Amino acid sequence: MFKWNEGSQSAQAAILERPAVTASESIEKQTQAIINDVIANGDNALLEFAKKFDKREQPRLRVPSEEIVQSERLLEPSLKQAIDLAYSNIKAFHQQQQPVSKKIDTAPGVVCELKFEAIDAIGLYVPGGSAPLPSSVLMQGVCAQLSGATTVVLATPVNGNERIHPAILYAAKLCGITTIIESGGAGVIAAMAYGTESVPKVNKVFGPGNSYVTMAKQLLSQSVPGFAIDMPAGPSEVMVIADERANPAFIAADLLSQAEHGRDSQVLLVSNSEKIIAQTQQQIELQLETLSRADIARAALDNSALILVDDMAQAFDVSAKYGPEHLILQIDQADQYVGLVKNAGSVFVGDYTPESAGDYASGTNHVLPTYGYSKVYSSLNLMDFYRTYTVQSITPSGLVNLSKAILPLADAEGLDAHANAVKVRLENL
Repeated sequence: MFKWNEGSQSAQAAILERPAVTASESIEKQTQAIINDVIANGDNALLEFAKKFDKREQPRLRVPSEEIVQSERLLEPSLKQAIDLAYSNIKAFHQQQQPVSKKIDTAPGVVCELKFEAIDAIGLYVPGGSAPLPSSVLMQGVCAQLSGATTVVLATPVNGNERIHPAILYAAKLCGITTIIESGGAGVIAAMAYGTESVPKVNKVFGPGNSYVTMAKQLLSQSVPGFAIDMPAGPSEVMVIADERANPAFIAADLLSQAEHGRDSQVLLVSNSEKIIAQTQQQIELQLETLSRADIARAALDNSALILVDDMAQAFDVSAKYGPEHLILQIDQADQYVGLVKNAGSVFVGDYTPESAGDYASGTNHVLPTYGYSKVYSSLNLMDFYRTYTVQSITPSGLVNLSKAILPLADAEGLDAHANAVKVRLENL
């Protein structure tokens, strides 16, 4: 337990430090080599990567449309119903984010407009691993669907001789996605950035991944004209603010739900009660005994901290300094404290609002800024799938009036041609 008020500023800063993100020169070199291979060899490079990294004997790239159509027949009814419910809630929440164009008369004869246009081609990356992630498909796919993007490409790796999980295919089907690529890692990110025989070129890629995927996104966004990524990615994290009446079992469960994501995840408890902190520690040990990923969670706990503060005001100050991906408020009348929240990716209010709800089915998006980026980045939302542009229309009389601002400013900046573009029009009136 770290007593906030007894620590120096440097000690306070140290307790809030994140685990170091692996971004070594070797990873950058390997990732660049993979990108170069895809540029040179297209589909063949992806097929070789699938054999090498995913241990697939007979890899393929495009999933046949009939497999997507028939996917729901292979699902357990309970899983299908779960995906349907999550899809409905996520779509309902994000549908309310549809942008509305605006037109403003900034001056007589001067009309300015703000317009929105869907990004034309979108790439969605869903990590592979030990389990399918249909929730990740839904979080990204619903936004792509609502935006009306013309091209949507979903890429996910498949291990060994397994078939792509029908839950992935069914979630994609609900989102109207028909182009699904069985490929993962840095290679498929490069394929979506440049385009190959089987993988359409996209304008923006979304989704989390390992250090190679993250590096590929960064390198490609800096080198491919017109190619963008969603946000910087780091390990998962959660902060729980709890008072003296909070339930230690709930707190421990929430901390462990993030700790099991990965060994580099980070979980923090901030409380004004030594008793709650001690009881939470006991609950963590009890609950660890029941978890299949206990070894991963224990490793993550080494990166984590239990912080004692004087009061809730100080707790929210600590939270603002940290900027958590997930912030859970297990405090009395928690809804009254939401106004104190700063720098959080997503906030979970009250004892019965676990972070798991946002990960799967409440309706909010689980693609969130990590590693302190909540101070400058937002949670994934529908606007990430749009770009804005402006339009202006000026009448002759409007230009006469506006010239009173344009000409002196152009003269002050020494831009004669700017001024001349106005003067030749005024002379023509």
